[in-house]
Amino acid sequence: MDVDLIFKIAAIGIIVAVLNQVLVRSGREDQAMMTTLAGLIVVLLIIVNEIANLFDTIKSLFGL
Repeated sequence: MDVDLIFKIAAIGIIVAVLNQVLVRSGREDQAMMTTLAGLIVVLLIIVNEIANLFDTIKSLFGL
């Protein structure tokens, strides 16, 4: 298991949560929602990239 990946995703979650709270408390709910969506997209891109790497490894193992 790649611990760096877990820390990276956790760090993004913490940053997004803090930014969300700051923006909501300053009356910028729309920007808070966009920040949350942007954080989600970044995490999904990281996960998709890791899944692509996994499939590449599997293909090379089976000679596909």
